[in-house]
Amino acid sequence: MPHNKSVALEFKAAVKQIPVYAAAAGYAQSGPLVRLASNESPYPPLPEVVAAASAALEGVNRYPDPASTKLRGALADRYGVPAERIAVGNGSCDILLAMGDALLEPGAELVYAWPSFSVYPQLEAASGARGIRVPLDRHECHDLDAMAREITVATRLVVVCNPNNPTSTAIELERIAAFAERVPASVCMLIDEAYCEFSLLDDPDASIELLDRHPNLVLLRTFSKIYGLCGLRVGYALCGSRDLPDALSAVRQPFFLNSVAQAAAFEALAHQDEVARRVERVAVARVQLHDGLSELGFEPAPSQANFCWFLLGEERDEASIVDGLARQGVLVRAGSPLGREGALRVSYGTPAENERFLEVLATLL
Repeated sequence: MPHNKSVALEFKAAVKQIPVYAAAAGYAQSGPLVRLASNESPYPPLPEVVAAASAALEGVNRYPDPASTKLRGALADRYGVPAERIAVGNGSCDILLAMGDALLEPGAELVYAWPSFSVYPQLEAASGARGIRVPLDRHECHDLDAMAREITVATRLVVVCNPNNPTSTAIELERIAAFAERVPASVCMLIDEAYCEFSLLDDPDASIELLDRHPNLVLLRTFSKIYGLCGLRVGYALCGSRDLPDALSAVRQPFFLNSVAQAAAFEALAHQDEVARRVERVAVARVQLHDGLSELGFEPAPSQANFCWFLLGEERDEASIVDGLARQGVLVRAGSPLGREGALRVSYGTPAENERFLEVLATLL
């Protein structure tokens, strides 16, 4: 009997509720482009990192180490956190989504700021948990007092994105530490530090000392940004206890971090001098775009990341400006898919790329 092709597949109800991640456009375009839309590093990985990745290719007929032993050992040495309290993943998003699987369910609550990282809403939609979005303050920063007031007996996870994506702002470690004291021990507190190396407010590693005081604390970081390994997808979480890494292992597929990515990240971690150089380049780019945008009449948020965020003003159309930039080969992110209409998020590129963006934007205005 032939199949009835008109009958649609039936998916679970949660699938319809999960928002699709709004990736930047332009990946399929060819030719010279100024790519300032995805918070990537404009600088390629070091030759030593490329060599390590290439060498790993010779062994891809074998499965990768499922425990990522060498990489977790190197991270343990770098940060002074026991390897059994470190989780790695296929980008920090892999760890984040696995945390949702391990912690959230119908009846549970998730607290996070908004606008913030656009993957957070997926956690509530996929799990059936109740998401509580706390508006940023007037400085485009997390309102930690307001977030603390939203924590209830149903709260399982509280997320602080620091520096915050998409607004580029950060809050001092002193305030983070005070907030951690207010989060109950039964609630997982996640500090998403994907951009922490770029922040000049505090030593990027200063938050690690909080882990020994708070077993419920998780610091989520990535090799995508400062190390320039977006295309290989390597993230890691430094945890206050081994409970979370154990739970993540229970809910994830095996072999979630490929061998080439493991090798590249292991090698990249050994070049902290290059990390310092990239931070310096971003600091220079930060001043270049802040000054350039200010001359055009904008007020960028105080950036502590490798990108800037600014409101266009009521008289300007966001879509028209983004499209106008794209037609001249400059790709940026519109604010609407990121949680706020009438804004732009612009990654810092090379000095020439930054100047090109400012030139084209000036012509559109």
